[in-house]
This record gives sequence, C-alpha cells and structure tokens, in this order.
Amino acid sequence: MKNQYKLLGMGALLAAGALMTGCNDYLDVTPPSDVTPEVYFKTPEQLAAYTINYYTSSAVSGKRGNNAFPHHGIGGSSYETYFDDDMGTDNEFATNDRFYSDKGVQVGATGGYYDFYTINEINYFLQQAKANLEAGTITGDEEEINHYIGEGYVLRAIDYFKRLCALGDFPIVTECQDLDREKLISISKRQPRNEVARFIIANLDTATTLLSNSLSRNRITRDVAYTLKARVALYEATFEKYFAGTPFVPDKAAGWPGAQKEYNANYSYDNAAEVSYFLGEAMSAAKQVIQNHPTLVSNNKKVLGSTYSSMPANPYYDMFASKDVSGYDEVLMYRSYDKDVAGGSCLNQYIRGGRGWTQEFCNAFLMENGLPIYDPNSGYGGDDYVADTKTGRDYRWQLFMKAPGEYLYEGDDAQRIGINKNKSNPDYLVPIIYTGTITTNTGYTKGKGWTKEQTYTKGGWDETAAPIFRSAEAYLIYIEAAWEKYGDGLDADAWTYWGQLRERAGLPSDPYVTINATDLDQEEYYSHDFGLYSAGQRITSKVLYNIRRERRCELMGEGMRYDDLVRWRALDQLIEKPYYLHGCKIFGPMLNYFPNNKLKYDQAVVSNNNVSSPSDTEGGLNGDPSYWSLMRVANTSKWYDCGMTWHLGHYLNPIAENHFLESSTDGVSKDTSPLYQNPYFSTTQQTGAEK
Repeated sequence: MKNQYKLLGMGALLAAGALMTGCNDYLDVTPPSDVTPEVYFKTPEQLAAYTINYYTSSAVSGKRGNNAFPHHGIGGSSYETYFDDDMGTDNEFATNDRFYSDKGVQVGATGGYYDFYTINEINYFLQQAKANLEAGTITGDEEEINHYIGEGYVLRAIDYFKRLCALGDFPIVTECQDLDREKLISISKRQPRNEVARFIIANLDTATTLLSNSLSRNRITRDVAYTLKARVALYEATFEKYFAGTPFVPDKAAGWPGAQKEYNANYSYDNAAEVSYFLGEAMSAAKQVIQNHPTLVSNNKKVLGSTYSSMPANPYYDMFASKDVSGYDEVLMYRSYDKDVAGGSCLNQYIRGGRGWTQEFCNAFLMENGLPIYDPNSGYGGDDYVADTKTGRDYRWQLFMKAPGEYLYEGDDAQRIGINKNKSNPDYLVPIIYTGTITTNTGYTKGKGWTKEQTYTKGGWDETAAPIFRSAEAYLIYIEAAWEKYGDGLDADAWTYWGQLRERAGLPSDPYVTINATDLDQEEYYSHDFGLYSAGQRITSKVLYNIRRERRCELMGEGMRYDDLVRWRALDQLIEKPYYLHGCKIFGPMLNYFPNNKLKYDQAVVSNNNVSSPSDTEGGLNGDPSYWSLMRVANTSKWYDCGMTWHLGHYLNPIAENHFLESSTDGVSKDTSPLYQNPYFSTTQQTGAEK
C-alpha cells in the first residue's frame, strides 16, 4: 500500500513517518516508536520544529532546487542555487533545454511535479495542530502558537505555487489521505489553474491572520505572506491575461484539455473577471507591505572596488553582501550562516567561477540621467572596454557587475578582476574568459552578493546572508499590476513607488524622463529584451516596457526572470526567430590586451575554441561578430545552429506517463485516468512537445 500511495503521486504520510520529521529535540528523550499526535504538537517549540524542516527541503526537484525558500545560499558544491534562475534567460548566460529546438522537454517515464509528498505532510501538521488548539491541549505563548500554525499555511501555499507554475491545473487536497486506492484516484482530479491560485491566496489570507511580524525574520513573517500573496496574484493575473484564448487557461472553446473530463463538464470560466480579481489582490497585498516598509534601503552611490585602500559602505550593496542583514528593513526574510554551526554556502566561490551577465542585459540599463544608451544625449561611453559600460550608468549595473581593474578586498592590491594587472591604465584590463582564478563566461562578471570578506570565497565558508524576500518586490508588483489594471495612466501610488525605486538606483525619479526617450525599435536592436514581447507580438506601450525593464534591473540575479518571461508569454517570438545570446566586445580594442594565444577561435580542432569567430556574422550581435557569440564557440555544440528557440508546450511541464497508468481505473488504460496532459504533450514517455 505504501508503494501504491507513492506511485499514485500521493506522497505517503503515515503518522509515524510524519512525526519523525523535524522533531529531533523531542526524540532525544522519547523513543521514536512512542512519538504520536497525542504527545506531540503540544508546545510552540514542537510546532516550530516541524515547520522549520520544510524551509530547506521539498519533494519538488528541478525548479530552484529542493527548497521551499530558494535563495543563493543553497545547493552546496552542486551550485543548484536560487541565483542560477537567471541562467538560460536573456540576463545571464547558460544553456537551458527548454530553449532547445529538438525535444528539449520530454514526457518523463516517472517523476516530475505531480506529487503530494510535502502537501500531505503539511496537511497532516495543520490537521493535528488545529485539532490540538481547538481542544486546548497546546500550552505556551498564544502569539507563537498562532504564528507557527500560520507558517503551515504559507508552506502549503508555496508548495502549491510551485505546482501552479510547473503544471497549471492541479488537484486541491486539504486533508491527509488514507491509503485507499479508489479515493486517491478520485481526488486526483485536476482543478483549473485559476481555482488553484485562488486556493493559494486563501491559504495566505488565513496565514496573515495568524502570523506575527515581531518574531525573527529568519523565519516567515506576516509581511512575507503578503508579499507571496502579491507575487502569486500578479503571476496568475498576467498569465491568464496573456494566455487568454489558448488551451493553457480553462477555456473550453480554446481547447482546454480539462474539458475532455466529465468532472469539468459544467465548469464556467470568465477570463476578464479572473484577471481583474487577481490584479486587485496583487495590488492590495503589495500595498500592505509597502505601508509597513515605506522606505527602501539607501544607495549612497559609493561603488566598491575602485581603489584597494578603501571598501566604502553602501547599504544597497551591503544588503546582499553582509553576514548580518537584520538591520535592513527592506529584507523581509533572510537566511543567515555560521560555518561553525551548520556550515556556510558556496555562493562567492560560484560567482567567481565563471558566471556572467549578457551583453543584451548590459544594454538594457539606463544612464544616470535616465536616458537609454542609444539616446544622442545619454553620454554613454560605449562598450569597447567592459569598465566603460559602468560609467554614468544606473547604479544597479555599477554596483552589481564587477569590471576588470576593480579591487576585490580592502587592503589587498593583488586581488583584482581581470588580467594584465601591471598595466598602468586600468581601463585596459580585460576580463578572464578562460581558465583562471576569477573567470567570466560573458565578460561581465556577476557581482550581486559578492562578499567583502576574502575568507568567504572558499567552498562552504561563505557566511554572506541570503535575502529571500524584499519589500522592493512589493513596489514592483504594485506598479506592474496598476498598469495591467489602468493602462499607461497608472495611479498616483504607482508613480510614487516607481519614483522611489528609480531614485534609489541613481536615476531621475520621474519615469517620464525615460519613457519620453524610449524608442522600442532601438530597444529591440540594442537589448533584444525578451520582455518586449507578449503572445508573439511586440508590446506597444513604452510605459509597460519600462515597468518590465525596472523589474528586470532591480531583481537582477534574484531568480525571477524566467517566471516573468513565462507569465508574460514573452517567448513565442523565438518559435519563428531563434536568438543567440552575446557576451562582451572581445574583438574590439580589448583584443590588443589579451595575452597571445589565449583567445582561441577558428581552430582546426573546433573543440579547442574558447570564443566565437571574429568572422561569424551569422552569430554576431545584429550581425556584428566583434561581440562574443556565446552559443557559437564550436559547431559541435547542439546550440550552434539552432540558438535559443521555443515550443508553446514548454510554458508548462508535462505530467509523467506513470501517473496516468497508476491512477487509471484498470491500471492499464491511460484514458481511464482522471488526469489529462498539459497542452501540446502526449502521455507517452520520451516524446516532446507537438507544438
């Protein structure tokens, strides 16, 4: 029965197994066989010990690691980290098979996102804790008791949000299930995605009535629940808006696959009403957070690394690069580290080891005067040298991209970014794009989260705290939701919040300084921003584009970019027009300063190449081969000819074949399962999207 439960995707939650989780303090004095609901979940400490176990573990694999609260400090030596999530998009270079032309995503034989392990365990916790609370058998501080029960609702919401992003429609299960096959099959009926999103919001609404803001921000707070609610609501509102009239929303006329099932025969869906509802929820929740945190962390415009004799404090930079961030009001939740207690992370070893922003991302950042780089009055210094791109730019680029020539640690004149360290003019230093101590796979080294402590650069030694939720996200959510609701007019609050974000970035607070200077044709040419598109069509609103740009730049490297591109339906254009990403201008003036024979291209043995060819116009940025074409280094790569492309089916994950078989009434015919497959995928393993 245990195996049957597992195969049905209904994660086994036997009482003994559940109570073994997160109860180490109790088990120190009580034999495991004696741990039962009757003697547990009776104090705030016991409630807290159970829920904390789900902060850093989850049965869901793949999306941002196996963590309820993904962030850059997880993953150990595997680097399966939160900050990885910008990889494979137009922000940060890496390859992601979702963008591959030939079966980049396939129906699995087993596994995937269709399971209920964590959901059942959290359901068990909520059932037992609430029953004990109602019976009056929990003793201790009332605020703490309510708080930890509230954590359970947030954790269930987070797990469901993962399923919503990955699968869309999903069964809503609120109770721990008995091992009854027929019942398990019955509750496997998928609910429409908008109903799943409403369920998530209902959980978070309950959580906000229970949670406190007075306990440690190392754990969930009420403001975290509000921020998550705003995030979920905006995600669903924009997803449903931009996928209207497609099988991805529960529209029978558009071919929604759920309509094939009898249990959905009478389901009625109003796209406009659902979008409006979710936008309203996003705005109200975001405003609650903003009212509680009306001031963003300041940026004193001091850029680290210009001289080695001083490492000036800058609160905006230090919010991502300090061991203790408890004093930063903007950080709503964070993870701290102590290597002597529980070990450190590997973040700084990881970002020193080859990660980089793309040229396209570089070109999206504004100048300090608020003008795009292509504006004749912008004062842009060009990109002949990596360091030039930082001059007079948005401080997010100045602070969070490490350029050649910059010193890394206070008082150490030996540690600098790049090579040719003895050159008298630091402008002539070039990035290390091959084997070395501090390398970059694009020329633009990632700097967000870069520590000031040299000892933190060793694997497992990094004690840099990891921000998980920031109030700045609530500002961004409100602004975008306001545009989706009101159009270019926005509302007064949205303009105010946008001005605060811009001012912190060192830009003019008035967004119209930028909006009036925006040319979407030029944006396409220089940044090739995927966010210029929705549903295969280029957006026409300069206000909306700049809102999307603001979000892209503010949340750089924080793992939001891929989800944003999905919910905006911003990848359809790649179906007909694949794209190659680019790094810095290595075949411009910088070429003179690379050591001889270090750049290898046009080699007789193509696997020896480490950069693209200076004659490769096909892969060049707008046909200019002087920019490093990141996917065109060797024609033995599967990406060399296809670049980044897309399939409509890839906006969601397919459900693995075994789930259809296991939940079928006869165990043989997949057609008798209550499940249905996501759009453009079959139910046969090892097959790709049909469209």
